[in-house]
Amino acid sequence: MNDGAWRLQSGHGVRLEWGPEGARRLGPEVAGLVVVDVLSFTTAVSVAVEAGARVHPYAWRDASAREYADRVGARLAVGRHEVTAGQPWSLSPAGLRRAPRTERLVLPSPNGSAIAAAAVEGATVVAGCLRNAAAAGAWLARHGYGTAERPVAVIPAGERWPDGSLRPALEDLLGAGAVVAALCARAPRATPSPEASAAAALWAATPQPAAAVAACASGRELSGGDYAEDVAVATEIDASDVVPVLSEGAFGIADRT
Repeated sequence: MNDGAWRLQSGHGVRLEWGPEGARRLGPEVAGLVVVDVLSFTTAVSVAVEAGARVHPYAWRDASAREYADRVGARLAVGRHEVTAGQPWSLSPAGLRRAPRTERLVLPSPNGSAIAAAAVEGATVVAGCLRNAAAAGAWLARHGYGTAERPVAVIPAGERWPDGSLRPALEDLLGAGAVVAALCARAPRATPSPEASAAAALWAATPQPAAAVAACASGRELSGGDYAEDVAVATEIDASDVVPVLSEGAFGIADRT
């Protein structure tokens, strides 16, 4: 085994690692990469793409985001607390459902967007969440991902502590496990790493995942900030058959399962 190959879970067709740094490490080694940021980037992507939008991920919520949105001819999503009647688009999945339809949306997210950017040219990037985990797994299996010859990395985004360090998040581990379980159930030749297998086992062993997400730290944080509706949308388990795939800088609808 090459030096450091153990860190990359080499030899396994379905791999799992945390956050932007995990994506940067595994991204160049795989043919596909699944971003899982349940609260709320990939859930918001699923809602927006389901409504017909193309979603441009962007890693920073600053003046450059506005410049980028102008350059690609898109609306710019703002922070949840910045929503106004004239600016209704934000990272809130529930808010996106109520907002007017837009053809293009720039969605800043330091975690989800940074993970999407970690894939090398030619790799497929999928937005996975609890709303579309079964559809995403089926789509990956149908397109041959999950084998040693065509490996895929599933990346739970996690959250951040105040010092900027990664805080592993239960909702993202469950979402990642749901995608892995769905992929492996449909791809007999899939070879999950122990990390991926453990996430799938956690998903299978969680009898009420929606309740678990609502009661976990991230769910309580959103609900305590009057965004319980976002948690409710994020826990619509397998409600969507839309698989957002990154193409030409934006997530758009792939063929449905």
